Amino acid sequence: MKRVVTAVVLVPIVLVLVLLAPRWLFTLAVAGVAALAGWEYIGLAQKCAVKPPRAALLVSLLALFAVNFEWPDRTGAFFGLLCLGLLVYCTFFRSVVQVMADAAASIFCLLYAGFTLLALPMLHEESNGPSLVIFLLLVVWAGDVSAYYVGRAWGRRKLAPALSPGKSWEGAVASLAGSLLVAAALVGLAALEQEPWNSVLLSWLERACPAAILSFPDDLWYWLVLAAIVNVAAQVGDLAESALKRSAGVKDSGSILPGHGGVLDRIDALLLAAPALWYAHVIHQAL
Repeated sequence: MKRVVTAVVLVPIVLVLVLLAPRWLFTLAVAGVAALAGWEYIGLAQKCAVKPPRAALLVSLLALFAVNFEWPDRTGAFFGLLCLGLLVYCTFFRSVVQVMADAAASIFCLLYAGFTLLALPMLHEESNGPSLVIFLLLVVWAGDVSAYYVGRAWGRRKLAPALSPGKSWEGAVASLAGSLLVAAALVGLAALEQEPWNSVLLSWLERACPAAILSFPDDLWYWLVLAAIVNVAAQVGDLAESALKRSAGVKDSGSILPGHGGVLDRIDALLLAAPALWYAHVIHQAL
């Protein structure tokens, strides 16, 4: 019940941000999530006797989003500069025996909790940005829900028992199927919105919330391929975070979200799925 209540509260907030928030507010919200994820990652690292510099790392995470907001074409260069800065910080403010571990953990956290989530504001800024972000979120959520319930009911063959004993191949297949069905439904809904007989609703949406007019150019097969890529990346992201938690000897990354654990537990799939969608989208545009 806690899991359901938390989802009922958070999902509408997320959708409102995607559909209505201006660019600065959407970026700020994602940066806040990245900072919370970074905070939890530092807690996991400390369980392994590694102590990334908390203040320097959180400032670096927020600075990464600020630079991406103002100068998106310089994000890669600034990311490299921040990594070097964290190395220098650990060199002079950590004991010699801790420098390698602390610097490596800090730089990985900047990549894992920060650089990956930059894909969200970048997707949001595309011509059909809100539709892309809605596509990403619903495909990931559908896969997660399908895997959870099918895996609990019929899961027999373990997917990766050393990483996540509760996950099964049956759940993984159901996850992929759920993502594909939602992707097809979204593309169908976008086509339905453009039907001539739907002109009254379309006109109202253009005035009230233009971002709610879904836009999925290209053929259905393209979006199904994207959904499959996103789903596989999401499942790998889930397993990757499970591996991090197991190496730290904890069940959840935190307790801020009742029924879901921590922020990292909730966004683990997005940490790989968001950049996967972004890079697939960029490659498709370049071809």
